[in-house]
Amino acid sequence: MVQGTSSHAGKSTLVAALCRIFARSGHRVAPFKAQNMSNNAAVTADGGEVGRAQAMQAAAARTAISVDMNPILLKPQSDYTSQVVVLGRARERNDAREYYDRTAELWPVVTGALDRLRAEFDIVIIEGAGSPAEINLERYDLVNMRVARHANAPVLLVGDIERGGVFAALFGTVALLPDADRALIRGFIINKFRGDPSLLDPGFVALEERTGIPTLGVLPYLDLSGLPAEDAVDWDRAALRSDEQTLIDVAIMRLPRIANLDELQPLAAEPGVRVRWIADPAKFGTPDLIIVPGTKSTMADLAWLRERGLDAAIVERRATGTPVLGICGGFQMLGDSLIDEDGVEAKGKADGLRLLPVTTHFAADKLTRRVEARVESDTALWAAGDVLGPLAAYEIHMGRTTLDDVEDTTRRPFSVGEGDARHADGCATADGLVVGTYLHGLLENATLRRAMLAALARRKGVTLPDSPPLPTIDEAFDALADVVARDLDLAAVAAMTGLPLDGAR
Repeated sequence: MVQGTSSHAGKSTLVAALCRIFARSGHRVAPFKAQNMSNNAAVTADGGEVGRAQAMQAAAARTAISVDMNPILLKPQSDYTSQVVVLGRARERNDAREYYDRTAELWPVVTGALDRLRAEFDIVIIEGAGSPAEINLERYDLVNMRVARHANAPVLLVGDIERGGVFAALFGTVALLPDADRALIRGFIINKFRGDPSLLDPGFVALEERTGIPTLGVLPYLDLSGLPAEDAVDWDRAALRSDEQTLIDVAIMRLPRIANLDELQPLAAEPGVRVRWIADPAKFGTPDLIIVPGTKSTMADLAWLRERGLDAAIVERRATGTPVLGICGGFQMLGDSLIDEDGVEAKGKADGLRLLPVTTHFAADKLTRRVEARVESDTALWAAGDVLGPLAAYEIHMGRTTLDDVEDTTRRPFSVGEGDARHADGCATADGLVVGTYLHGLLENATLRRAMLAALARRKGVTLPDSPPLPTIDEAFDALADVVARDLDLAAVAAMTGLPLDGAR
């Protein structure tokens, strides 16, 4: 099990690295996180919903994602409430107190999922959440030391040296744990270090003298832009990098409950493209493309846009000829109206930005599925003839959106399905400047992404540099595993698990 002294210590990344290291050594390995809190979700082959980090870790393990790898997913809808997804299916909305009161009910869900994985795989790499030393929440624990005790799993405790005080964080975490839990911690790992690691040696000696626990590795600060970012903290650092050679400027609305934001990462990696997060109309500028992304709380985030005047800025820019792309919740916002009769998000009705002739009704049942999509019509963002072949995508939404003019089929930019069993998706204006879709992951398809950038470049009268193939995610996992295998004591890890490890490809 990998736990951390805090959130963002690097647990998810280390679990992915260990999954790839064990897989390269010939073992059947699976990731597991009992409870994740994130609006970044992935869809399993059978339509279940799990945290995107566990999907990333499953890819590193070279295995298919299953709902057992993340049996509980909390998707924040406000500062106080979250939608609770259990074994891939959305249930009710709970506040923190209501959720903690369900601990006894949810614990068998956690242990059942973990036990099934342990029966199927040679090894399961478990990820904790936050810190195991959150003593105010100890009796509600579903994800940290209670899981380690259930599995009798040796624990690696990761500290983020970027935050400062890493030795105090490691020592303090251990000191706050009861003796039985303390005995499960078998090694410390220092993460995100820059410089000469030998400078830390005296600290390792003193830490082991005080705790009896050795430090098993010092991992460097890594560029993880080739891997999907789990949350906005990681994304901001990549998206705000300046680029003196910017040719295409993309403005993404920085919605408070933004969802599945990693699907936009490939844009930032393209040469000549600058991606900016916008939360203030004064910083809107004159982008070449506006993206209104997905969100877990469409109604609330639409109100947020209006409170800041961003709705008017989007409408104004569209009137001057700037293309606008809305994805999922963003698609809903671009329509005429949003109606929530049953209080799925916020009971009532709201006017949209009226940039697309569509109406959205929210439904109690969530639609989650992987799909194969095709581009069916030209828009200002791409020509259908430039995007050949199927596109991998997925849907996660509570809303059902219909065209106001049901007879108008010329405004449907995509089709979804196989063979004759296809249905239309999305909506585009007659001039093609505004496009909305429920399809997540479209811009992860290089053919569509580059066709879109080429179209934007033609509109602007610029020429984008040649775009070399981006490293595949598989190559990124191997590069990550190489670094961790170099700097982590794999012999100690192998001894803990009883499985031989060499980190070899």
